[in-house]
Amino acid sequence: MEFYNQAVEDVLESLNVNPDQGLSTEEVENRRNIHGSNELKKKKKTNPLVLFINQFRSFIIYILLFAVAISAISGGYTDATVILIILLFNAVFGFIQEFKAEKAIEALRKISGLNARVLRNGKVELVDTKDIVRGDIILLEEGNKVPADARVIESNEIHVSEASLTGESVPVAKHEALLQGKLVIQDRRNMLFSGTTITRGRGKAIVTSIGMETEIGRIAEMITEVDEELTPLQKRLGSLGRKIGLVTILICIVVFFAGVAKEGIIPILFSQGLVEFVFAAKVWFLTAVSLAVAAVPEGLPAIVTIALAIGVRKMVKRNALIRRLPSVETLGEATVICSDKTGTLTRNEMTVRTAYTNLKQIDVEGEGYDIKGKVLSLGEPIDKESELIFKIGALCNNASLEVHKKKINVTGDPTELALLVSAEKIGIKTKKISKSWNRIAEKPFDSVRKMMSTVNVDPETGRSYVFAKGAPEHVLEKCDRIIINGNIRKLTPEDKEHILVRNEEFAKQALRVLGFAYKKHHKGEELEKNLIFVGLQGMIDPPHHEVKDAIKRCEEAGIRVIMITGDNRHTAEAIAREIGIEAESMDGPEFSKLSEPEQAKAIERVSIFSRVEPSHKMIIIKLLERKGEVVAMTGDGVNDAPAIKRADLGISMGITGTDVAKESSDMVLLDDNFTSIVNSVEEGRGIYENIRKFVNYLLSCNLGEVFVIFFAILFGWPLPMTAIMLLWLNLVTDGLPALALSVDPNPTDLMKRPPKKTKEGIMNKQIMFHIIYVSVLITIGVLSLFYWGINHYQGTENYMDKIQTLAFTTIVILELVRLQAIRSEYRLGMFSNKYLVLAVITSLLLQLLIIYTPLNVFFGTVYLSLTDWVMIIVVSAAVLVMDVFGQALRNRMNLLRA
Repeated sequence: MEFYNQAVEDVLESLNVNPDQGLSTEEVENRRNIHGSNELKKKKKTNPLVLFINQFRSFIIYILLFAVAISAISGGYTDATVILIILLFNAVFGFIQEFKAEKAIEALRKISGLNARVLRNGKVELVDTKDIVRGDIILLEEGNKVPADARVIESNEIHVSEASLTGESVPVAKHEALLQGKLVIQDRRNMLFSGTTITRGRGKAIVTSIGMETEIGRIAEMITEVDEELTPLQKRLGSLGRKIGLVTILICIVVFFAGVAKEGIIPILFSQGLVEFVFAAKVWFLTAVSLAVAAVPEGLPAIVTIALAIGVRKMVKRNALIRRLPSVETLGEATVICSDKTGTLTRNEMTVRTAYTNLKQIDVEGEGYDIKGKVLSLGEPIDKESELIFKIGALCNNASLEVHKKKINVTGDPTELALLVSAEKIGIKTKKISKSWNRIAEKPFDSVRKMMSTVNVDPETGRSYVFAKGAPEHVLEKCDRIIINGNIRKLTPEDKEHILVRNEEFAKQALRVLGFAYKKHHKGEELEKNLIFVGLQGMIDPPHHEVKDAIKRCEEAGIRVIMITGDNRHTAEAIAREIGIEAESMDGPEFSKLSEPEQAKAIERVSIFSRVEPSHKMIIIKLLERKGEVVAMTGDGVNDAPAIKRADLGISMGITGTDVAKESSDMVLLDDNFTSIVNSVEEGRGIYENIRKFVNYLLSCNLGEVFVIFFAILFGWPLPMTAIMLLWLNLVTDGLPALALSVDPNPTDLMKRPPKKTKEGIMNKQIMFHIIYVSVLITIGVLSLFYWGINHYQGTENYMDKIQTLAFTTIVILELVRLQAIRSEYRLGMFSNKYLVLAVITSLLLQLLIIYTPLNVFFGTVYLSLTDWVMIIVVSAAVLVMDVFGQALRNRMNLLRA
């Protein structure tokens, strides 16, 4: 029998669950062992061995392996062995890059998993949805995503959006009553299905199916998780790499035919056949293919993945979880941040700032729920008579505050928590007083009376007292007396007017004000009548202390901050002033009455929106995007989801955000703090700059390598580098140093530059010019020294090995020098990136290793003299000076154009 055909009691019995206790820890483990985890089947992970083999799956590598085979067959075993070893090292390096990238993405998936509230061992626990088992009792409310198929056992107006499962757009009402007959999914009104969303109400349900046994599992739908698609940047760089690769291969073909023509090998093709020609041309064939391997930037997309993955990990440490890699790029382009006020700009912890009692104003220091803070009147500690107002706030209260090992645990309404904190600040132990002053009656708050009252018994005298709090004007209506410095007298119209004026003053400061009163309680009399007025407490949700600096950083970075809140205009303006948003304000209803052209004009000058509804957010995003802005939008509720999804960068709250909001977002703030958004923008910009550095470095060096070989052949000179040397270059300079650039620190002025334009690619005209300029410098430097070597060492022993070693080492040193030349543009010190320093030292040591050890036999290198090193240093210094001079000249021209 289906669960929807069974009564709640029968379902509980069949699944052997106590509805008040839930499952025990032992039973959960037993059921997980039987039924497995609550997960849909994932695609198989890439086997590490397959990942390694994939490093050799390249058309160019296939050609190179063919060339190696030819070399080995014709007796060149040493060359063949060394080339294979270098290829193996390159493959290992590529494997490590891709394996790390996969692991980073996998870790990201784990972090971004959803949680659910479950009743276990008689307590409500927050567990990962994959840990839910059959028979678990889950507690659901508006905004939650249903973690598994479940039978409703208690419904309080639960409505569910089942569009992801059935396509039905209208939310469905759910109840606990049993149903008759065989029903389609849409008609199973007492069942909840995995992946659907609670849009209204709350209730309990018992899990009946998990993982692949759920309805959504049966039709093989996958839950939303971290996207694995290539980012736009990766696609652009992949395309760029292919284009450069095509040009490089064409040059390599020219190099091959120019070389065989120079050696007079072409006639062999016609006289002795293809096989003999291939063997005769093996050196040039091997050189051309090795040049292609060294020069084609096949590592571009992989290095971008590494840079993005590293950036994502750094952002998690700064309390921002990136759910989709492309959003890292969007962060660097953001021009507008539309931020909620409550919880994001502010702490979402109401704090009493001031009180008024005994005709005196009292200042309350401290922020949030921290019980440290002075309570002063005119700079002095308050007297005993002034403590009554705080005592009433602690007793007429349903919240709770506990201090355990210096950690504060709070539950309840934020307003009531603020009153407990203000009482704690004057020394009242709120937990102790609420127990000792036994509550014997309560009149809860309602929207008509706008008051709450309790009756508590004094533990010392046994007398009962009524304590009341509420909206000041409503409390005053119930009062006929006032207490001032311990003396009770009649409340006069002048007193009332004076109190209401003070109330208005507090309200203008955006404080939420409550009035407090009390009286002795006599059995049978009305609670809220003939009360004694005590005073006022004014509170506010204060901004995070670091938000003001974050707003200033945004301003310096060319990013506009728009505050969007459901609060009233006074509160919005007060908080905006405090955090440094200086702009006009407007209410949501006022904004919605404007015509579209008027709204477009308003959006240019208004940066504080109050009384905003979710539909207003959609309009604001649309208008900003039309103006070419890249918009980041924050939100936490179900109704915010469309706006979060619509924005260029949707940001949800990790603490207060609903599951729906999180799933619609590109980024989750783990601490719900605006500063984390700004930190993420900085990281996004930093990642982009590091990728740009890598591209600049890799392409200028690779192009230099191609030019050196190409022009040497054009000039009729000997080959400056062998195939082995070219492949070694690919490992030593394109490997470790290039990867280390991806963790370069952010430039100090990064957040003082305007945002990157959306259409601005990695390869703008300036960088393209610089790449060509530097590659030409490298070519001139290497060929100049090579020419010097030809003249200086001609006729000496190992002449050819000597001049090739000279050219080979020169290009290695020039490419390592090039690293710092690029970084100097960003004003980064030589030792600011320890990984880069380590990579450069390692590359230099490896180069010295193949020159001054017996390994030089395999690489065809020979010792370099002190004179050679002096010449290399002179050429490297000259190229560095010309490089820096070119940068300065370019910057000067840019300033003149500006």
